[in-house]
Amino acid sequence: MKKSILLACTAITLLFSCSDDDSTIETSTAPVDNTVDENNQENNQENTVQLVANNTFGNILTDSNGRSLYFFSKDTKEISECTGGCKDVWPVFYTADLTLDNGLNAADFGEITREDGDKQTTYKGWPLYYFSNDNEAGDTNGDGVGNTWYIAKPDYTVMYAQAKVTDEEDATFYMTNDRGRTIYLFSNDTKDTNNFTQPNFSNNAVWPIISLDLKNVPSILSKEDFGMITVQGRNQITYKGWPLYYFGSDVERGDVNGVSPTWPIVNTDTPVAPIAAIAETRVEAEQVVFQEKEETYAY
Repeated sequence: MKKSILLACTAITLLFSCSDDDSTIETSTAPVDNTVDENNQENNQENTVQLVANNTFGNILTDSNGRSLYFFSKDTKEISECTGGCKDVWPVFYTADLTLDNGLNAADFGEITREDGDKQTTYKGWPLYYFSNDNEAGDTNGDGVGNTWYIAKPDYTVMYAQAKVTDEEDATFYMTNDRGRTIYLFSNDTKDTNNFTQPNFSNNAVWPIISLDLKNVPSILSKEDFGMITVQGRNQITYKGWPLYYFGSDVERGDVNGVSPTWPIVNTDTPVAPIAAIAETRVEAEQVVFQEKEETYAY
């Protein structure tokens, strides 16, 4: 809610009345009464982006009328991939007059110009949309549609993206942080054990460990699959037991430069990390097979 401005009125020979007037916000130097903003908002204009408590999702982003806003998994590079008929089902959200509820940071918001020339508001780089099948304020019918549409929340720790990660493959799903930076695992790690990072962190710049504090995740993911380990005194988040990393050479939003068999992306199809003993047995078995092949070739 826009904050009400309480103007101090003085009487010398005449008594002047005080009024709440938004036009005085930028010029007045009188103190702001936050009590009115928090406890008596019925006479104030609604903010263009609100933070609304939802019974299912917790705090979500809505417009000034309480209509839910959404993220699209395919928007990995801060451009809208929802074009043509998609836009009819998922109308864009845009406001030139950005005003925010308490708990939202203006620095997290931006805008893009779409290929069709329309402008669109973004949050942490993700373009914002409505869902045409939301009929009333508070509806969240668009969450989870196609495994690519998710209710817009301010406190996702990770996001679920969809894009091509190699030239040879079709688009695939993978996890990023809340601002679209790609997340990886190291295939030689074992359950809850980082086997890559040096004790002095000398190789951490190449594959930085991810030390996020897990808050919320998109509905396709389960918070129970995430955990935390300690690596040389630092926290590292895990998924299905796999320690998680960034790639140091991913410098732009949406970069997937680190993808390889040794450093794959992470998604819901990622298997549970093997425990150390099983992993060692697997490596030994692979070595035996390789040795047998060498002996065969020797003859």
